[in-house]
Amino acid sequence: MNVIGISARAAQQNPAISAWLAGVGIAVRPVDVAAQPARDEVRILAADEISRATVRDILIETGENVAPALILSSKGMPARIRFGFEDMAFGLALLAELVRPEARPAVGEPESAIYLKLAEKVAGSDATVLVLGETGTGKEGIARFIHASSPRIDKPFVAVNCAALPDTMLEAILFGHAKGAFTGAAGASEGLFRAADGGTLFLDEIAEMPLALQAKLLRAVQEREVLPVGATQPVKVDVRIIAAANRELAIEVQEGRFRADLYWRLNVMPLALKPLKARRLDIRAITAALILRHTREGESVAWPTANALDRLMAHEWPGNVRELDNVIQRALLLRMGDRIEADDLAIEVMAQAAPQLSIVPSIVPVAGNLAEVARASEIEAIRVALEETGGRRLLAAAKLGISERTLRYRLAEMRGLKAA
Repeated sequence: MNVIGISARAAQQNPAISAWLAGVGIAVRPVDVAAQPARDEVRILAADEISRATVRDILIETGENVAPALILSSKGMPARIRFGFEDMAFGLALLAELVRPEARPAVGEPESAIYLKLAEKVAGSDATVLVLGETGTGKEGIARFIHASSPRIDKPFVAVNCAALPDTMLEAILFGHAKGAFTGAAGASEGLFRAADGGTLFLDEIAEMPLALQAKLLRAVQEREVLPVGATQPVKVDVRIIAAANRELAIEVQEGRFRADLYWRLNVMPLALKPLKARRLDIRAITAALILRHTREGESVAWPTANALDRLMAHEWPGNVRELDNVIQRALLLRMGDRIEADDLAIEVMAQAAPQLSIVPSIVPVAGNLAEVARASEIEAIRVALEETGGRRLLAAAKLGISERTLRYRLAEMRGLKAA
């Protein structure tokens, strides 16, 4: 990782800068502001050192009654950030975002910084990685970080969501197919394994892969070769596999839904991501990243107030980063003033709306046609599971003993029944 320079004056004016950046895993070193900076070097300078600044530098101003503001670099001018003591926490989070390498996930917890150092160490090998964590915790971000920190950085990173593709197409999409292998195969396709040759293949929601295809995946991982659909000769591939799951695969193995041999082949280097509610300081860092991402060029950056930050960090975030992203986007659109106030955060509204997303009516099974009774019982069981889990499909599916994808299919069928 690149080391960030900081001038003596900037460090003296705000001693918390170096400690904060070091705590989140961003190395800082003192620099002589009068010396010519190295190419692509990023420096943090005091606001009155503007004459020595380049477009890559960041000018910082802090004080007791300084109004918070961030002006991003443009037209050859460096970025400028200022904040008072009340906005210090978010100001430092924004500063970390300005100097954070693009591929590195936003973190604010020292424990999360240690986690990234472990992921960086793993990246130096070709070991298969299994990333476990709830939906929306940032598993793909970790996979991209591992790829960007590896010797394979200049090769492709290919991601596929195993739950988003029909079972009948998944084999051909992963391994490719020969011309005429099936109806509609007018030409040959190399598949994602070969598309990722030399690089990294990220298999998200691996637990949703059908058992029959798991055997073929095991061979591909083990033998480093794939057999395209309709082909007679395997093709060698050089791919680093990173798999991810939002359920505990060891339990899936015990329940017979996942192959034990594939589990052990994937579980070479397990990395578990904690839910967002267990990473309170990450909430602040990710909020800073999201606000910068959703601020259009030329717009002023909307700072959350201290009360708004407290409210964000107190929430349980059942939807993890995806829920936080929704809340921030909504606040940016609906805020009444220049800043994001606590009342601009529609957190409770969203949380209460979640169970209402279910279209499953309460149906009491009655005597009659067995198929109708069975269907009514299934609908009732799904309705109860969704109510008990606050509308969270992943948890409801676990209570019902089915996959989240199967639950989605059942809900779609029920919507059709209701419409009819």
